[in-house]
Amino acid sequence: MDSDYDVKTRVTGLEQLKIGQSGQGCLVVIHAPLHADLGRLHTLAKEITTIGRGRDNDIVLPSDCVSRRHSRLERRNEALFVVDLASTNGTYINDAPVKQAVLQPGQKLRFGDVEFMIDTTDARIAIPEIERPIPAPPVVLPDGAMLCQRHPGSRVTHRCTYCHSVLCDACVTRLRRKGGKTLKLCKLCSHPVEMIVAEKPKKKSFLTKLTSTIKLPFLRGKKES
Repeated sequence: MDSDYDVKTRVTGLEQLKIGQSGQGCLVVIHAPLHADLGRLHTLAKEITTIGRGRDNDIVLPSDCVSRRHSRLERRNEALFVVDLASTNGTYINDAPVKQAVLQPGQKLRFGDVEFMIDTTDARIAIPEIERPIPAPPVVLPDGAMLCQRHPGSRVTHRCTYCHSVLCDACVTRLRRKGGKTLKLCKLCSHPVEMIVAEKPKKKSFLTKLTSTIKLPFLRGKKES
């Protein structure tokens, strides 16, 4: 990315910190495709802040799950609003899709596969640690397929590449990417998933059985000669 388009941010660790000028507000990255982006802070000093993949935005998110002009943040009478700009994958507050909504500190704001925590610069900020209960082992069917622990009766079709959870179709988030490709993400940790197929016992075809039957007398005759 060219230096002219670099977002002026500061990378932090997991420690708590205090930044910026009073009343500005900020966004803290809590999930992103690149682990190095976690904890990155974006101070909201302007009346209107544009967000998207395009380099002309105030906050540039270089992900193919984010539209070129995805959303904008507006200050209205000391309140902060988010407005979705007809993006492909939508704008979400606490996992609920929104077209336009007022933002409150502590909410999670997601654009594509990048998620932020909303906060004020007067508050102390820390990246939250999310604890998830460990589900029971999946039920294995006689044909080798597994049943989803979270949706009983649904067969497992995917495995998360990060948390290694086994998932059914309902446990997978699908995002459309630039070029028409679909990105599949784990709903538990938002990392990519891979397709898994239960191995079924191979059955001999009729032709294979017939061939082996015909070969047997031939092999016996060859041994006797």
